[in-house]
Amino acid sequence: MSAPLSPPPQGQGAGEGGGGGGLPVPVPAAVVGDDKVLAAAQHIVKSLATSKNAADDMIRILSGFDHRLSSITSDLFPSPGPAAASDSDPEASADREATDAAAASLAAFDAAEQLIHLWDTTPEALVFEAPEDDAGHYLAAVDVAVDHLASSSPAVSGRAGVAVQLAMARLEDELRHLMLRHAVPLDASGLFCSLRRLSLGSMDDLDTSSEFDPATPHSQDGGGPDTARSASIAGNNPFDDQVFDLVRQEAVDELRAIADRMVRAGYASELAQVYCAIRRDLLDECLNVLGVERLSIDEVQRVEWKHLNDKMKKWVHGVKTVVRSLLTGERRLCDQVLAASDELRDECFVESTKGCIMQIRNFGDAVAVCTRSPEKLSRILDMYEALAEVIPELKELFFGSYGDDVIHDLEGVLERLGDAVKGTLLEFGKVLQQESSRRPMMAGEIHPMTRYVMNYLRLLVVYSDTLDTLLDDSGAGDVDHNASHNGTDEDEEYLKSLTPLGRRMVKLISYLEANLDEKSKLYEDAALQCIFSMNNTLYIVQKVKDSELGRILGDHWIRRRRGKIRQNSKSYLRVSWTRVLSYLRDDGHGSSGSGSFGSSGSSSSRIKEKFKNFNLAFDEIYRSQTLWKVPDPQLREELKISISENVIPAYRAFTGRYGSLVDSGRNSGKYIKYTPEDLENHLSDLFEGSPGSANHSRRR
Repeated sequence: MSAPLSPPPQGQGAGEGGGGGGLPVPVPAAVVGDDKVLAAAQHIVKSLATSKNAADDMIRILSGFDHRLSSITSDLFPSPGPAAASDSDPEASADREATDAAAASLAAFDAAEQLIHLWDTTPEALVFEAPEDDAGHYLAAVDVAVDHLASSSPAVSGRAGVAVQLAMARLEDELRHLMLRHAVPLDASGLFCSLRRLSLGSMDDLDTSSEFDPATPHSQDGGGPDTARSASIAGNNPFDDQVFDLVRQEAVDELRAIADRMVRAGYASELAQVYCAIRRDLLDECLNVLGVERLSIDEVQRVEWKHLNDKMKKWVHGVKTVVRSLLTGERRLCDQVLAASDELRDECFVESTKGCIMQIRNFGDAVAVCTRSPEKLSRILDMYEALAEVIPELKELFFGSYGDDVIHDLEGVLERLGDAVKGTLLEFGKVLQQESSRRPMMAGEIHPMTRYVMNYLRLLVVYSDTLDTLLDDSGAGDVDHNASHNGTDEDEEYLKSLTPLGRRMVKLISYLEANLDEKSKLYEDAALQCIFSMNNTLYIVQKVKDSELGRILGDHWIRRRRGKIRQNSKSYLRVSWTRVLSYLRDDGHGSSGSGSFGSSGSSSSRIKEKFKNFNLAFDEIYRSQTLWKVPDPQLREELKISISENVIPAYRAFTGRYGSLVDSGRNSGKYIKYTPEDLENHLSDLFEGSPGSANHSRRR
């Protein structure tokens, strides 16, 4: 951007024509554009050169600042005649040329010094807000001053030092102004829309109306538990893989021109200080827009879960945006502006982003040491995955000795988040083992703990790759196999076939099943214990079968649980209906349909007593078991069919054989209260969770 020296008018921020005298180099007003530049340079040469050699030297120096000036004619001085040339002593000629060159260099410095001092008298004016030529003139003057400082005699070095010092102070201000004026802000409105999409389902969205409370109450059936990770990480970030121009491109060349001169002048330290301070503040503002707050560990510990969950979601969102957009853009800006020094470039990038990285690191560390509770696990996994995903990209941005510490610190945060994941899973297992609520569920329904745990585990499957990695190297992850398995279906061969996450899932579900077995004993009615066990086991099987848990645990695991349901069904029939059916057994009281009991009149009484007891037992079951609930329609129908297949044929056979013995007497309806069709209708009311219908037909 070098250009010839053309100082601005007094009191102007640029080189516009205007009223002030004091111009060190007057330029005719009629000359404009390139002609004005050439005319100004030619005027300098004519005014200051004392000979043709001096003029040539000055033109050579000036054309080094701007190639256009090489066209200035040197016919300002007549060539020496032959006589003069022949009389010249070669040694004297060399001295004269050296003198002329020194004079030209001094003249150029004088002009540059005047221009630098002239701009210093107008501190409120900005060089880079003036017309482009004036900025070029000023930078060319700085180049002359810097070169003169490096090579001038001690007598002049003091002046050069002052000029350079003044120029560097101005360039610092110019750099600061350009970076602030041309900074590109984040689009907060677009970001807000994106953050709203992060509120999709996760552990925090589980229904809080449940009684079960491992840390906070959660229980939910639907809602797509597989959405936690996709909501918080995948696809919803409009800034993913989009590198920002953090400074408008039209200002980058000017910033680089300033930086180059400050480095050449030995002001790299001052350059780094002003550059890093500005960039650090701007990046902090970007983090605020992203919602990544500066919080201490104590502050994070005190935040309520609802608010902490929101901050964790924003952190996950922000980490990828910061790395893939902000830091990548910041690295590119450093490379462009600070191209003069590789070391300075790396140092400034690390220093500029230090606050940003510390904010990310501190929040991650604070979450990692928070109290372990199950509802936080999904978000901690989101944080772990987000950080693990961007660390390889960070290694491409932070390298060398300056970047090694940054990467090491973030890898430490990643390790601590991984430890928090493993610790939270262990804590969750303890919660399942120690949960000891003593109030049985009404009607034998699915326990809230079952709903919570299975939805929790289904959600964790989304993170199966990450959890397999974390649990694979966890020596504590798979201890106590004998305590966590029942010794039948979780044999060693089966366990070895599972992934690390699969083994952990088997263990956690076994904790749940053991707890449910204890809770079933809270029911005094053994039949209701069976209904409770069937409901909960079937729910577990369905949640496994209808999700990725089925792939992880395998058909072997599912078949064993279905076998358990069949066993409970048989137990229910035995416990609940054996006594009822005992009243329909043929004890040889007489011949079928003959109405003959031999000589014993007591046989008729015993038959009546059997019908009476059957009616009482059936009514008792009907009153209680219509209030019981089997939520799954298929299981409910299968139970009703099993009951009908056992009860209806036995009742039909008994009434067919002995009904005539009762019908022949008075009040026969008192004993044969139901037809087989009546029983069928009544059985259809069972397990609906509401009182039976009173409108079923009765035997007349």
